[in-house]
Amino acid sequence: MVSGEQRFELVLAGARVIDPETGLDEVRDVGISGGRIAAVSASRLTGDAVVDVSDRVLAPGFIDMHSHAQTITGLRLQALDGVTTALELEAGALPVRTAYAEATAEGRPINFGYSAGWALARMRLLDDAALGTSFDMFSKNQGAPNWRRPVGARDVARVLDLLEEQIHDGALGVGVLVGYAPDSGRDEYFAVASLAARLGVPTFTHTRFISTEEPGTSLEGALEVISAAAGTGAHMHMCHLNSTSNRMIDDIAGAVDRARGYGLQVTTEAYPYGSASTVIGAAFLAPDLLHRLGMVPKNILCLATGERVADAARLAELREADPGALILFDWLDESDPADLTTLQRSLLFADTAIASDAVPLAGQAGDAWPVADDVLTHPRSVGCYARTFGWLVRELGVLSLAEAVRRCTLLPAQILETAAPAMKRKGRIQVGADADIVVFDPGAIASGATATRVRPSTGIDHVLVGGTFVVRDEQIQLDRLPGEPIFGRHRNRTEQP
Repeated sequence: MVSGEQRFELVLAGARVIDPETGLDEVRDVGISGGRIAAVSASRLTGDAVVDVSDRVLAPGFIDMHSHAQTITGLRLQALDGVTTALELEAGALPVRTAYAEATAEGRPINFGYSAGWALARMRLLDDAALGTSFDMFSKNQGAPNWRRPVGARDVARVLDLLEEQIHDGALGVGVLVGYAPDSGRDEYFAVASLAARLGVPTFTHTRFISTEEPGTSLEGALEVISAAAGTGAHMHMCHLNSTSNRMIDDIAGAVDRARGYGLQVTTEAYPYGSASTVIGAAFLAPDLLHRLGMVPKNILCLATGERVADAARLAELREADPGALILFDWLDESDPADLTTLQRSLLFADTAIASDAVPLAGQAGDAWPVADDVLTHPRSVGCYARTFGWLVRELGVLSLAEAVRRCTLLPAQILETAAPAMKRKGRIQVGADADIVVFDPGAIASGATATRVRPSTGIDHVLVGGTFVVRDEQIQLDRLPGEPIFGRHRNRTEQP
């Protein structure tokens, strides 16, 4: 019980409070002081400020493990989608020390963090790529000649040394974009997993293959991840299970489920869309390989030119001209009931976290707000979480509200908390937890974003990061940048700037 005389800096009063760890799902007042939750009470609380949030759901802020949209504007759009922590774990950063320092100096509306980027390390060491922000470095070097190729023991050792250095500089694990360098050595992938096991950090893998055609199926790509977990003991995380599983989700889910039953640490994530986004120079989008994804060139929308790619010749031309150009592509047809069922099976697979795979804004200069009408991005970058609650929970009823909250909050926190101690205070509505909170209307939450229009989510009333409103009454607070860096447990604090 809370003393009636105790006063809090802020009280959020009368919401349906969901704490996914304890199972609490009751009307409560939540008191906040010093950036932490100080009380969760069935009795009325008093505070310096009291906000009536009755008839709303109050939950932990959403934790996005897979966000390439690491600018102020990109993260503001994610805040409007209920996200309070957005991490760049699949592609990672290089060097992470600089990425953390620059983001901290500039300020971020929500919490942020990075893995060590394996593909970026290869670009740097094998092609002498210039350092830069994660996605820029990745896109600008798609056409470089060496980073995709297999290498000998000496170069593998150099890659591993650079990755280990990043772990000691605070990286949250190792991001492995092996799907973009499918010809790289299997022995190198196993060595990266061995490094992660030795250091006790996860790997975050874009699997090697996306196809239902032998050889090199999506199943084979998933089995490589499972084998690495079995052979090294590493925690292996599979990114965007929905798209990389293609139409083999049942076989892959069965394999992962059996591996988990044997005690292997294999975790998964997915986002609720049948379309994806990447650079046009991705290895798996080569014109002669496109059929392996069940696609034709017109499945690809080039954001820079606004065109649906007409044919293989035009695709080859665009890949040659600018292999780092951002595209959207439909890997299944959401209007096809069978395809839609396939997508839902990946989303509903046990203990699969929701993660957006948010991508940068095409056509955005700086951090201007509001976002101009001619700026484009994949709708998952803007509305992933609102779509989860609006579509899967409210419209289809295939996820309960409480389970959707767990998959967006506690589950990602638990996946990461061994490597990142700060995550033990997130994803929960409990005394002592960080006051990273979302308040939303379960009857109205929805995504209005499309491939041709960046529209922020609706039905999300308030978002707080460390007790500070970054969204108030559905409006972004442009003067609030309370986001904090999330570091890995190996960070050597004495050496940080």
